[in-house]
Amino acid sequence: MKKLPIGISTFKEIRSKGCYYVDKTPFIKNLYDQGKYYFLSRPRRFGKSLFVDTLKEAFSGHKDFFTGLYLETNWNWDIIYPVILISFGGGVIKDHNDLQIKLDYIFDNNAERYDIQLKYKTIREKFCELIQRLSEKYSQKVVILVDEYDKPILDNISDTNTAEEIREGLKNIYSVIKDSDAYVEFAFLTGVSKFAKVSLFSGLNNLEDLTLVPECGSVCGYTQQELEAIFPDRLDGVDLKDLKKWYNGYNFLGDSVYNPFDVLLFLKNKSYKNYWFETATPSFLLKLIQDKQFFIPSLHRLTATDALLGNFDIDKMEIETILFQTGYLTITETRQLGQLTQYQLGYPNYEVKTSLNDSLLSYLSDEFSVKESKKTELYDLLCSNDINSLQKLFHAFYASIPNDWYRKNTLSGYEGYYASIFYCYFAALGLDVVPEDTTNNGRIDLSLKFQSRIYIFEFKVVELVKEAGKAIDQIRTKKYYEKYVHESKEIYLIGIEFSRETRNIVNFEWEKYAVGPMI
Repeated sequence: MKKLPIGISTFKEIRSKGCYYVDKTPFIKNLYDQGKYYFLSRPRRFGKSLFVDTLKEAFSGHKDFFTGLYLETNWNWDIIYPVILISFGGGVIKDHNDLQIKLDYIFDNNAERYDIQLKYKTIREKFCELIQRLSEKYSQKVVILVDEYDKPILDNISDTNTAEEIREGLKNIYSVIKDSDAYVEFAFLTGVSKFAKVSLFSGLNNLEDLTLVPECGSVCGYTQQELEAIFPDRLDGVDLKDLKKWYNGYNFLGDSVYNPFDVLLFLKNKSYKNYWFETATPSFLLKLIQDKQFFIPSLHRLTATDALLGNFDIDKMEIETILFQTGYLTITETRQLGQLTQYQLGYPNYEVKTSLNDSLLSYLSDEFSVKESKKTELYDLLCSNDINSLQKLFHAFYASIPNDWYRKNTLSGYEGYYASIFYCYFAALGLDVVPEDTTNNGRIDLSLKFQSRIYIFEFKVVELVKEAGKAIDQIRTKKYYEKYVHESKEIYLIGIEFSRETRNIVNFEWEKYAVGPMI
């Protein structure tokens, strides 16, 4: 068996050590033939750095590394281009001054690699000089590659002032690329987020955005066909349906793709784990969801447009934009409304659905120690269909939330908060749960399909205990159960009411629906 390139983003190392490699070089040929300035946004650990490094080796003329690949016989190896590589992947940029030090080092390092002495000291002028001197020395235009172009900003995203200063510093540098057009053969920038052009790329507004170009949907990530063609010896005994359920599902309007980081670690360990999610906790995102009192069950199905998906900025951070660009949601459906393209967003796969909701559950409740045991208990109660004990379980859970947690926010009076707790518990177990389930008479707060049963939940927040009973009455009055009668499953109606004062369940009613009268 070949070596799995886990954590390796250097094309030379992968090829020289005989590692598995999914051939992405056809994209290099197509991009070079069709344009000059490109931008690509993809989630973290998706193979962006490897693609950038592959571009570097191709333009540098290192043909030996491409033996047996598409580019070997589809590239003009007689032309060698000087390549400027700018990468912010290593370390954390703390402030604007730190950014200047990093850029100074990057430009000096590139100059040293080509044995060029730079005279200018200011960063912008040094970059201009580097481009021009390289072009003149080699009588050839320059290739500019920028990896993790946005990382210095994202490292400081919770500190608005610092992030804005860094953004302006980067804008000043990226504008040099357009100003040096006469000396530039090809430029490619990649990162996680897609900043609005007016904020970061106002000086480089000629970039062609590949993020949602169908032909480039699999430029990063593994398609099902690539997975089976490149790793057949590693897939022996692997249930491909389970593998797809866990790690496939990312959609950038092309072929659905796997996260490479997940796949490689699974093939090594042959164990399903949350490999990608565990590499970074989305703490900033969790805080933003709480601050905006975002209705978490709506993560199951969100609607967005091109403008919303592609306009991230420091002072305009929409949750839908961040969730998509960071890979916690992906495109599940596309709809054309005249000139407007509308996207439906949802979880890409089982790993993200369970892990994200698990993190949200901890964040919403400010507790972790008993959560795992409660999840196990919840699953066992569903297996035995013990609905009465379900009430006791959730009552004990809400009672365990520290009072200090409520002092930090006003969510206790928010109906969506209580519904979100239920939703996160079910979703963290990977169960088939549908929030705001549409019927011809309204929306069910939450529907849960488990084994041969369907549970219909309605939630209410009441001021007085004597107001209780409205939740289950709404299910009856709206006849929500009718949606599932044709499925010939057991249907359970569950109405739950919470007290705004005690912040816990004050009424829990349920009944089983049967064709005919209730029992």
